[in-house]
Amino acid sequence: MKATHIEHLGIAVANLQAAIDYYENVLGLKCYAIEEVEDQRVRTAFFKIGQTKIELLESTSPDGPIGKFIEKKGAGIHHIAFAVEGLQGTLDELKEKGIRLIDEKPRPGAEGLNIAFLHPKSTGGVLTELCEKPNREK
Repeated sequence: MKATHIEHLGIAVANLQAAIDYYENVLGLKCYAIEEVEDQRVRTAFFKIGQTKIELLESTSPDGPIGKFIEKKGAGIHHIAFAVEGLQGTLDELKEKGIRLIDEKPRPGAEGLNIAFLHPKSTGGVLTELCEKPNREK
């Protein structure tokens, strides 16, 4: 696996608008996109600082992944996402190395990226997301 950069840090929040207000009014960042990812039962807001993005995640359903996370652990850092090239090949390679995959195949994520998650039991306790821009030349 060769990660090219940190794509974003995912932060679970109980109230998206309150969190946006904090990031904009206190930290001076600008929210550049709000998006709902229905199949993941989440609303996201994105900020960019330097080359890295921050993704705020608000659950749209108590039984969604973010709703469950907040219920169990409270709001806070949810995951770290790395950009990779060749996401499916990377997943295959990691599986061969014994890494536990949450997603065997890439799936659509926010901002039009293809994504896949690695289980925290195989990554030192950190939920890890791999992201790849889809090839638009097909």
